[in-house]
Amino acid sequence: MNPLKAVVRLLRTPWHDRLNLLHSAYILFKTSLYYRHICAHVGRGCRIYKPFLLSNPRFVTVGERTMIRAGARIETIVLDEMHPPELIIGSNVNIEQNAHIICSSRIVIGDNVTITGNCAVVDTTHPFQDVNETVKIGERIDSSPTPVEIGEGTLIGFGAVILPNVRIGKHCVVGANCTVTRDVPDYCVVAGNPATIVLRYDLKQKIWI
Repeated sequence: MNPLKAVVRLLRTPWHDRLNLLHSAYILFKTSLYYRHICAHVGRGCRIYKPFLLSNPRFVTVGERTMIRAGARIETIVLDEMHPPELIIGSNVNIEQNAHIICSSRIVIGDNVTITGNCAVVDTTHPFQDVNETVKIGERIDSSPTPVEIGEGTLIGFGAVILPNVRIGKHCVVGANCTVTRDVPDYCVVAGNPATIVLRYDLKQKIWI
């Protein structure tokens, strides 16, 4: 867009929307200036608002034009220096407020994924079987690899929880407040606790059934 036209358009925008646009531009600048240098990689056009927590960002890779809202907890946990965690977030992804992403093994979030507010995506488990263990359960972490994958174009509904060792296919919808405990094939809608398939797209008939 022509810079002059952009300025005229901005001046014609209501003041509250103008503030939002200016704040968005500031976040874009801050992301390119700061987060691109502390993460393994952050692509062009990303906006990372102030997270509640961002730990070990050197193991976090982000594609292009991705947005992470304020209040997100993005945590990578190093259990073995020889096998560091991998958190890979694709391009054009939006992770909304108060999302909770904990990675000690490998989490891959595909392109064009939407993770709405108050969701949790975790690949960690807390062993509880030893009742004589003095370390509290919340600080015990199983080192077994339990990767999580969310396929391209998928929507994770508000308050959903994605548990370890789960693969969600592409173009899926995970309903609000679901707990996903097992794999979800491509082109499915799941709902409930635990999440079960309620709709599936038939590629031959080209309809949802």
